[in-house]
Amino acid sequence: MKTYAGIRTIDGLTVTVDGALLDEAYNVKKFTSWGFEWTYEGAEPQQLALAILADHFGNGEKAIAHCEQFMRDVVANMDNDWTLMSDEIDKALGENA
Repeated sequence: MKTYAGIRTIDGLTVTVDGALLDEAYNVKKFTSWGFEWTYEGAEPQQLALAILADHFGNGEKAIAHCEQFMRDVVANMDNDWTLMSDEIDKALGENA
């Protein structure tokens, strides 16, 4: 089970998966060149949703298909600092995945 985490500091944002930096998944699809963001709906949160799902699924097409809804349901509602486990991602996606 993977652990995704995000932290907001004075120096900026850091998003990790199991302690390593999470890839932006620009090779899957590029919604923005400004990196990740969360707590609202927009291009940067959608890039984060895509990156999390691309890593979680290991499948870019499946990640693209689910990233907009995942951004709205999960990423837009995250706190400044957050942790998300693989099983929580599966639960959030429900029957749609």
